[in-house]
Amino acid sequence: MPIIAPSLLSANFLNLAQDCALLNESQADWFHLDVMDGRFVPNISFGLPVISHIRTATNKICDVHLMIEEPENYAVAFKEAGADILTVHIEACKHLHRNIQQIKSLGMKAGVAVNPHTPVHLLQDIIQDLDLVCLMSVNPGFGGQHFIPQTLEKIRTLKQLIVAKNSHCLIEIDGGVTLENASSILAAGADVLVAGNTVFKSKDPIATIAALKSL
Repeated sequence: MPIIAPSLLSANFLNLAQDCALLNESQADWFHLDVMDGRFVPNISFGLPVISHIRTATNKICDVHLMIEEPENYAVAFKEAGADILTVHIEACKHLHRNIQQIKSLGMKAGVAVNPHTPVHLLQDIIQDLDLVCLMSVNPGFGGQHFIPQTLEKIRTLKQLIVAKNSHCLIEIDGGVTLENASSILAAGADVLVAGNTVFKSKDPIATIAALKSL
């Protein structure tokens, strides 16, 4: 059964408490929280104060995805804000192993996100240290984009690496996940589905989450 992690990037920020309550009532497993700095990606989303408030509104896992430069400067602050999982981009980290060890030393689970152009074999020397790999199935920065089909082959390659290295990390897919393509994504080897517009733009978000969870 997949882990469903609705992305609050697509939530209604004028009614954020209402959308958090909706996710609490649903079968969603995690809250996926996208942090953008306007430097690593060409967009700015939300940051520490918003995550701190979301933390008080749920007991579910807060899965924080940092699309920012120099994430090591903010790891402590995101721990204090309530992150359970902290994911950094391989492309933003000069010393990735050090970043991962920092996150783990703070008591969070550590993830690495990989952009569409970045090959997953670059993770081969660190995969055993990871709790999560977030494969970007769109170019990061904006919601509502279409799933990049090549991601399916990338999932299969990553799954082979995880098995070969006897790692226990999860594969998370972020971007363009829909009810129509979710089954093929899971069949390729994914464990976690991030869904933004698919959930929050649907007529019945709770039913949409239940449908994804049942795949």
